[in-house]
Amino acid sequence: MMPRAKLVAQKREAAAALLDGRALPEGGAWATKARNAAEARLREMGLPVKRDEYWRYTDPRRLTDANVQPGKLHAQDDETPVFDAVDRVKLVFVDGVFDASASDAPELAGVEICHLAEAARADLHWARDLFGVLEARGQVPVARPLASLNSAFATEGLLIRVTGKAEKPVSLIYQRKDPAAEALTHHVIRLEAGAELTLLENGPVAARYNQVLEMDIADGAVLHHVRAQGRDHERAGATHLFARLGAEAQFKSFTLSANGALTRNEAVIWLDGAEGSAHIAGTTVGDGAFHHDDTVFINHAAPRCESRQVFKKVLRHGAVGVFQGKILVDQAAQLTDGYQISQSLLLDENAQFLAKPELEIYADDVKCSHGSTSGEIDQSQLFYLRARGVPEDQAKLLLVLAFLAEALEEIADPVLAEDLRGKMEAWLKRRA
Repeated sequence: MMPRAKLVAQKREAAAALLDGRALPEGGAWATKARNAAEARLREMGLPVKRDEYWRYTDPRRLTDANVQPGKLHAQDDETPVFDAVDRVKLVFVDGVFDASASDAPELAGVEICHLAEAARADLHWARDLFGVLEARGQVPVARPLASLNSAFATEGLLIRVTGKAEKPVSLIYQRKDPAAEALTHHVIRLEAGAELTLLENGPVAARYNQVLEMDIADGAVLHHVRAQGRDHERAGATHLFARLGAEAQFKSFTLSANGALTRNEAVIWLDGAEGSAHIAGTTVGDGAFHHDDTVFINHAAPRCESRQVFKKVLRHGAVGVFQGKILVDQAAQLTDGYQISQSLLLDENAQFLAKPELEIYADDVKCSHGSTSGEIDQSQLFYLRARGVPEDQAKLLLVLAFLAEALEEIADPVLAEDLRGKMEAWLKRRA
């Protein structure tokens, strides 16, 4: 076994090799300070390797190699684009670069929206209190070096500030035109006290992408986040979601993942105010050369807060699903209600599900539970449907959709939930 000191040295050397000769983006005082700090964190941590505890199930080399592995562009089909039935403000990124000409006017959402590159040139901006700040906090207790890489070098992204209830959902649409494009996007969302926003995301982004979302949800504010990752078979990507909740704040995040060679979705959520609520959920459908990793950390730091983690994965033909989820309850967080479930449905013997659920509790008056299961389609349920005249393929489809239903129920808007259910059903039918 390699000594830890030697491993750390190798990780730092790899980070230095990636960073040396690479200039940080120019900007104003606050952005420069944040980027310098992020680069210093990355050099200290080093790049991730498979020997790291929270990378043991996922090989990060495709996300850290100097060269991007190109991916074929996905051919469009006749399926209606996701969220197309929703009245929303569309903000478009092409190969990770914001395309104002293809986007709606941001003011239609009734919120403050500006481009990261523009704001970063100013010496003062409200984002200085958040950009890189939540990411830095999220480095403890687990290092997240790819997030620091993003904070240091990302110039694309949106800064969104909401002071009331947004008039329309804000929809971030990612398009890909270059087979070898690499994208670093960094979005900062601030909801002031009592504000409300629905944030939608969809699209393939790039052949390789690294995204950070920093969200500050003040007292009594409500943020709904719904994301669809799909329609691109060979992409590799890492996303990082950092969310801080105030008293009585509510946060719900749901991700649908389909296709893609390698996806790592990390989420770090702090319940800092009493009676806050954080729900994070996801459904994954994978086929063949597909590796999907959900890594979640929720910290209950205040009393009477609630959290839910609900993740369902359907895998076949060698697809691999990973779930690493932790609930940490501080001593002050009495009357915590924490729930975590991760389940997989393996449609053949070649698929694999790897799970690492964790609870760490320092308060004595809590209700916390976690569970993880993995199995195949229930043959008695299949027989029940077949005996009533349902064709086998249709019966299996109904059972798969029923398995995924609990996670979809975490979406508050029934229109969005039905839209994503339809997309999952279409994906499963195409691969029946």
